[in-house]
Amino acid sequence: MKRDATKRDATRHDAIQRHSLAIALALVALASLRIVLTYTVFNHTSDEPNHLACGLELLQKGTYTFETQHPPLARVAAAIGPYLIGARIRDQVQHDTMDVPVEGVRILSHNHQYDLTLALSRLGILPFFWIACAVVFWWTRRLYGAEAAVLALLLFSFLPPILAHAGLATTDMALTAFLGAAFVAGIYWSEDPTPRRAALFGGCTALAVLSKYSSLPFLPVCLLLYFLLERPKFQRRHLASLGLAVLVGAVVVWAGFLFSFGNSLPAPEFFSGLQSALQHNRLGHPTYLLGQHSETGFWYYYPVILAVKTPLAFLALFFVGLYRPKGVWQPLALIGGVLAVGFYSSINIGLRHILPIYLGMAPIAALGILRLRARVWLPAVLLLWFAASSLLAHPDYLPYFNELAAGQPEKIVVDSDLDWGQDLKRLSRRLHEVGAPSVAFHSILVASYYDEFHFPRMTPQDPFVPTPGWNAVSVTYWKLARLGLMVPTRDGKLENHSPDRTLWPDAVPPGERIGKSIILWNMVAR
Repeated sequence: MKRDATKRDATRHDAIQRHSLAIALALVALASLRIVLTYTVFNHTSDEPNHLACGLELLQKGTYTFETQHPPLARVAAAIGPYLIGARIRDQVQHDTMDVPVEGVRILSHNHQYDLTLALSRLGILPFFWIACAVVFWWTRRLYGAEAAVLALLLFSFLPPILAHAGLATTDMALTAFLGAAFVAGIYWSEDPTPRRAALFGGCTALAVLSKYSSLPFLPVCLLLYFLLERPKFQRRHLASLGLAVLVGAVVVWAGFLFSFGNSLPAPEFFSGLQSALQHNRLGHPTYLLGQHSETGFWYYYPVILAVKTPLAFLALFFVGLYRPKGVWQPLALIGGVLAVGFYSSINIGLRHILPIYLGMAPIAALGILRLRARVWLPAVLLLWFAASSLLAHPDYLPYFNELAAGQPEKIVVDSDLDWGQDLKRLSRRLHEVGAPSVAFHSILVASYYDEFHFPRMTPQDPFVPTPGWNAVSVTYWKLARLGLMVPTRDGKLENHSPDRTLWPDAVPPGERIGKSIILWNMVAR
C-alpha cells in the first residue's frame, strides 16, 4: 500500500512538472478575471485620481510637476487607457494642491464615461500583477521545484490583499512586482555576475525605484539580510559587474523621467520626489490602530495588520513551512527586510505599504503544503478554507479581514485597509432605495457626488450630534476624527475638538452596513 501511495505521488509530481506552466497561466487568468470584475463595482479610492492626473501630465505634456512624492511608472500605466480615449488635463492645475485630485476626478468623468475611464485606468495596473505572479512562480520553481511553484502561485493569486491592490490604479502592485523582481535578480546576479545578469539586476532595481520610493530602503535591507543568511561568495569581478548594474539602473531611472534635466541635475523630479517622501515620513500621518491614535505610527502596526488581514489558513501553512528554516533563507530575507523597514516607518496607513511581503510568504506556505502531504486531509482542509475565504470575499478584497477581526474590523484599523472611500456608489444606491431626500455625510473622498453618483442633497455632518433623518458615516472619518483634527460641524464651520470628547456614532446602536466601509442610520428627530 505504501508503495502504491509513493507511485501515485510520483505520478502526480510528474504531471505537475509537465504541465506547470499551463496550470500557472490558468491560475493567473482566473485571478485576472476576479480582479477585472471588481472594476465597476467600486468607485475610485482616495489616491487614484491623484495618480491618474500625474500620469496624464507626463503623457500629455512630458512634464512631471503636479506631485512628485511618488515616481511615475504606475501612474503612467494607469493613465494610458484614459489618454487613448481622449482624456486630457487642463492648464490651470496648481501643483501640490487639492487641484490635483480634483483634476483627477474631472478626468474620470471624461465625456460622462466614468466607469469606462476608471476601468481603463485600473486595467493599466494588471500587467504588474502578472509580473508579480511570474516572480513568485519562477523563483519558487528555482528554489523548490515545479510542484511548489504551482502551489505558491495558487496561494499568491488567491490572497485578498493582492487581488485588492491589483485592481486599483495605485502604485502598490507595481512596487510588489518590481521589488520582488529586483530582489530575485540580485540573488541571480550574486551567483554569477555576468554582464547580462548585472544589466537585469540594474534594470529591475530601476523599475522598482520608478514604482515607489520605498523600494530604496526595502531592497538594500532585503539583500543585506540575504547576504548575511546565505553568505554567497564574492569575487573581484562582482565589483566591476556591480558598476554595470548601477549604470544601467541610473539610465533607466532617468529614462523614466523622459531624460529631464534641471537645477544642474538629471531627473530633478526624482530628487524632489525623494525629498517629499522623506519629509512625509518625518512628519508622519494620522494613524488608527486598536483604538489608539498616533501621528507617527506604531512599531507593531504591520505585524498586527498582517495577522488580521491575511487568511488564517495561509498563515498556518506559512508557519508549517518554516519548520526547517535552513532552506527558506531567501524568502525569509525578503520578508524580514520589508518588515524591518516597516517597523521604522512613521506612515502606517495600510498593509499595501508592505504588500511585497507576500512574495516571500507564498513560497514558504507552499512548502508547508508539501510538508503536510503525508496527512492528505490536513493540507486539503487548509487549502479549502483558504480558497473559500478568498472566493467568499469577492468583490470586497480591499476590506477583507480574517476571523480574528470578529466582524468589527473598524475597532482594529481603518484607512486603506477598510475604508478608502470605495463604497459611495453603494451608498447612493441604498439612499435612493429608501427614498432619502437628504443625508448628513462627510466623506474622505474627493468626488463628483451629484453628477456621477447622483446623491440626494448632502448636509454637513456634526461628529458630536446626529442630524435628524439619514446619517451616513465613513468609518475612517469616524475613527480618525478623534485625533483632534479640524472637523466640520452641522452649520458648516470647522471645530478643533478634544480627542477625548465622545463622538455620536460611539453612543448609538450600530446602523446598517453599506458595503464594508460606511454605516447608515435613520435618526428620529428628538
